[in-house]
Amino acid sequence: MPERARIVVFGDVIDDIVVVPTTAIRVDTDTVSIIRSAAGGSAANAACWMGSFGAEVDFVGRVALDDVARHGTLLGSAGVTPHLRGDENLPTGTIVIIVDGDARTMLTSTGANALLSPDDVSDELLDAAALLHFTGYSLFGRVDDTAIRRLIERCARRGVQVSVDPGSAGFLADFGARRFLDAVWGASMIFPNREEGRALTGLDDPESIVQHLLEGFRMVALTLDTGGVLVAARGRPSVQIPSLVVERVDPTGAGDAFAAGFLANWVVSGDDLTAAHAGVAAGAMAVAQLGARPPVAAKV
Repeated sequence: MPERARIVVFGDVIDDIVVVPTTAIRVDTDTVSIIRSAAGGSAANAACWMGSFGAEVDFVGRVALDDVARHGTLLGSAGVTPHLRGDENLPTGTIVIIVDGDARTMLTSTGANALLSPDDVSDELLDAAALLHFTGYSLFGRVDDTAIRRLIERCARRGVQVSVDPGSAGFLADFGARRFLDAVWGASMIFPNREEGRALTGLDDPESIVQHLLEGFRMVALTLDTGGVLVAARGRPSVQIPSLVVERVDPTGAGDAFAAGFLANWVVSGDDLTAAHAGVAAGAMAVAQLGARPPVAAKV
């Protein structure tokens, strides 16, 4: 069991515009849709789910200067301690998410997230932490891959565990699997979905994916949508945990919620399988609602 339980989350903050068409989209004319705005960002979403589960969480991110108070309040409403830098020139990142059943199309503008640096995570935050969590969005589109490596090395010197969620199969393909794995070398846990697992390994079979990734990580939790999650750790057989049956409203943020439920439990229990069951329950909560955050932290 970890001696400390505080979690530092580093990464993207986004304003989501979620669009759910009520019929098939009609090109060049109107389609009636449910449209709502919500705070998002994969890392910020995960931090909010962690906070909603009672974890002690610090979040480091970057938004437009005028949005620091708004996003800080939203993070705080989920029990997260915000450490936000405000940018005078760039807007807060924005994503338009078009939801079609279990499929999502995401149109992304990174905004101020592009200038967030791993060096923004202070030594003081790491000194109090059991775990650092970040997503692939903190790497994609950046020139300097070594900055994340330096942050992971700072964690290693303090005995802080590191977990990573790859974030996007499309961006992984653009960035390069080998480059990504080299950049996050030293992280102990990874939370890919099946598409991201394919992109990272070139393999399709879930068991083959997790065994391949165990060459670089102590623990792999491969989410399989309605198939649950395949959890594997070095020296132990892999275990598949089924998903919970719920009415699926919106898959946006389910992976963030799974990682959050897992990690919020893991920093207390220290047990991968117990944590994975908590992650599955968290993912079920996420897909049963519209939007990517727990309700208390979602309203803009």
